[in-house]
Amino acid sequence: MSQFIALVAGASGMIGKLVVEQLLQDPEYTEVKIIVRSLQAISNPKLKQLVIDYNQIAEVDLKADHVYCCLGTTIAKAGSKPAFELVDKTYPLIVAKEALQQGATVFSIVTAGGANASSSIFYNKVKGDVENELMALGYKHLGIFRPSMLLGNRKEKRPIERAGQIVMQALDFLIPKRYKAIQASKVALAMWTYAKNPSLGTTIVESDVMNK
Repeated sequence: MSQFIALVAGASGMIGKLVVEQLLQDPEYTEVKIIVRSLQAISNPKLKQLVIDYNQIAEVDLKADHVYCCLGTTIAKAGSKPAFELVDKTYPLIVAKEALQQGATVFSIVTAGGANASSSIFYNKVKGDVENELMALGYKHLGIFRPSMLLGNRKEKRPIERAGQIVMQALDFLIPKRYKAIQASKVALAMWTYAKNPSLGTTIVESDVMNK
């Protein structure tokens, strides 16, 4: 049986929590490290919580085989475009670079449907920028997951997103499959499945492929 060490960034978020649950149940993962700002109310013999400052990440033991990056916020929650870019682009790149130096071979990240570095939409542009910069790092296996609007339970309230979820679910039969809302659990499952048998180079997984 293969044995892996996993590292999860954004472990307290909607997708991140589900990824962690999946990894803790998988006997092939002997250790699951999670990067958090404060200790999480979860306990497991395989779990190691790394309470860190992203600006001092070089001092942290990020040695892992597979990295799962589920970091993400909104401009409204972050408070500004620069603050949003810090969470959705700068921090993922910091983790990716340091983990690569410490031996990681698989890096999986959640970006978004519509991610495009040439987009005039700031959100989509940032997501596209982080994808391009990750591709340039030279990971043996890079998985990019682009979900449409996510369905699931968040610990923080996002009224606008919730309204969008209701509308998209009501009109689901009219929406092309790539743009249908998707359960966060399906994204987490897709990331886990990919990491267990990744293709060489970059693999981009669109929402309709995950939403089965």
